[in-house]
Amino acid sequence: MNLPRRSATAALVALILVSLSVPHARAVTIEMVTVGDAGNSADTTGYGAVPYEYRIGKYEVTIGQYVEFLNSVAKRDTYALYWANLMSTSDSGGIVQTGSPGSYFYYAFISDYYRPIPQATASNRPIAQLSWWQAARFANWMSNGQPTGAQGVSTTEDGAYALNGKVSGAAPAVNAINPTTGLSPSYRLPTENEWYKAAYYKGGSTSAGYWDYATQNDASPGNTPGSGSNQANYWTGTYSVTQSSNLLGGQNHLTDVGAFSASPSAYGTFDQSGNAWELNDLTGAASLARGRRGGDWSKNWAEISSFVRYEYEGNYGGFRLASPVAVPEPSTYCMALAGLACGGYSMFRCRIAR
Repeated sequence: MNLPRRSATAALVALILVSLSVPHARAVTIEMVTVGDAGNSADTTGYGAVPYEYRIGKYEVTIGQYVEFLNSVAKRDTYALYWANLMSTSDSGGIVQTGSPGSYFYYAFISDYYRPIPQATASNRPIAQLSWWQAARFANWMSNGQPTGAQGVSTTEDGAYALNGKVSGAAPAVNAINPTTGLSPSYRLPTENEWYKAAYYKGGSTSAGYWDYATQNDASPGNTPGSGSNQANYWTGTYSVTQSSNLLGGQNHLTDVGAFSASPSAYGTFDQSGNAWELNDLTGAASLARGRRGGDWSKNWAEISSFVRYEYEGNYGGFRLASPVAVPEPSTYCMALAGLACGGYSMFRCRIAR
């Protein structure tokens, strides 16, 4: 074998190995559900009509998932993905930053001084204190394959949204094509109609109608975590986590995502009534405003479908991701990339043999 052929073979083998290794390095898995009934009608408030099938996060993005994001791209936090005054608060925070610029490290931590109903770890609570810009950068990172490194075009600054260092003002439209992959963004923030339909639509046809609550119910939910039906994390006169009417200092009031295991929406999403407010992308067009829906643990409503909504730049909350297409499993990426590499090698050998 001559030198050019040996070099080409080595390069192709390296490509296969790198291609196989990248997907397995991904630390965050977003469980998605499919929202069908494309072309459904809106409710009486004008929300919820979506003319296409799509996918949306089964759960809110968690503290643990956001910690993985920070440790991947925020060792030097150029665009303020971490806010100490919000993310380390005792009632609804849960992330601590250590170290110095260039070597920051992040971990999940919550205060649970009084918790009669067992919960899992801090990592399973929803992230609840973000701006739209921080949520959009997480969506970019996910769409780019969870890379590590400085906050730049291939990590946080482009992908689903062309942010390019911007942290305030009019938010950009969602990208039709992710410039990093050349494909439609695999993850983005849901539009308001997508979020609304996943929460309240009854499903089963395009004229099924809407529930008042995202627990498949028109009656006000209870707030006891566990396997009871029609339950949500909001204030009913008592707080869900403590089941006490007293607001206890130092107590974290978020519940694990999916803690109300028998209270999903018709499409199988959890916690769209209560727990943490959720940011949305309104129509997906460029706009100064961005939306927020869903209610939270401290309010005495669980967001009736025709009730409170917020539309302005300064929204803060948690979020879940959406996708216009099914996201391939890591093994699919591996097989596709390996196939491309092997196909390229076969073509190369044919060319040499001529």
